[in-house]
Amino acid sequence: QIQLAESGGGPVQAGGSLRLSCTVSGWSYRYYVMAWVRQAPGKEREAVAFIDHGEDTLYADSVKGRFTISLDRAKNILYLEMNRLVSEDTGVYSCAADAGRPLKARGKDIWTALFGYWGQGTQVTVSS
Repeated sequence: QIQLAESGGGPVQAGGSLRLSCTVSGWSYRYYVMAWVRQAPGKEREAVAFIDHGEDTLYADSVKGRFTISLDRAKNILYLEMNRLVSEDTGVYSCAADAGRPLKARGKDIWTALFGYWGQGTQVTVSS
């Protein structure tokens, strides 16, 4: 059974940093894309970062240069390092995973992809 479990969220002041972790268990697919997706209060869900099995990465413009997605294959942990946080980064952050084609093969479709596996989410609150 595939399970994703996030941790590391919490309150932080604007300008600060947080590192989110997503522990992945039961995953056996060789080819995949993993993502961090956030949902702010009253807003639609927004993908902020992707990484695939080849370690290609992709970021939303709103977080580019501030967030870094990475994957520790030995530990099966997906990370999201978030720096220079602003109030607009507040929301519930979830990790998601999908087996199959790499990022380059998916093109713009990745931004509306329906990921098959999700964690329960972790709250990040940035205060100004």
